[in-house]
Amino acid sequence: MEHQSHINKQYVWMRWNLSQSYFGNKRGSVLATILILKVLLFLTVVVSRDANALCVEVPEANLRSGPGTGYQKTWEVFKYMPFKKINKKGNWYKVQDVDGDRHWIYKKLVTDNFDCAVVKVNKANIRSGPGMHFKKKDFSPSLQYDSYKVLKRIGKWVEVVDEFGNKGWIFRKLLWIY
Repeated sequence: MEHQSHINKQYVWMRWNLSQSYFGNKRGSVLATILILKVLLFLTVVVSRDANALCVEVPEANLRSGPGTGYQKTWEVFKYMPFKKINKKGNWYKVQDVDGDRHWIYKKLVTDNFDCAVVKVNKANIRSGPGMHFKKKDFSPSLQYDSYKVLKRIGKWVEVVDEFGNKGWIFRKLLWIY
């Protein structure tokens, strides 16, 4: 909420400053408002992505107890598994998983170019649309630790795709999206 208030104050100041300095009339004020709203929309989209969110982008990845292949393997995960980036050491990221456990992963195995989700409950139904009234998909239900790339969010629903290209909708509260 504090972040939103800061953006609103910036908007008012920028609108007044632009309208007075560059445009100086009512039409100019409207143009300044449109320009500023476009800039703020762009910044909101860019800033809303968490800089610490990472997704596995390869078919399989080994997580380790330390930053190197000489450390014990702690978990093998699949494409689209999300993590929270905690630290970096050389070419390795220390990450936190859905359960709060911490591991290390080689940086070339992950990306921050898109959002990913993992099922955090025992089972989650996958539906053909964003709501309980939509049919369950043929590959439903999804099991705990199944991971997905996030395509879209509508209300309390998330459209996802798995590593095989299967698309569907899962209720947001059943997923961990970092």
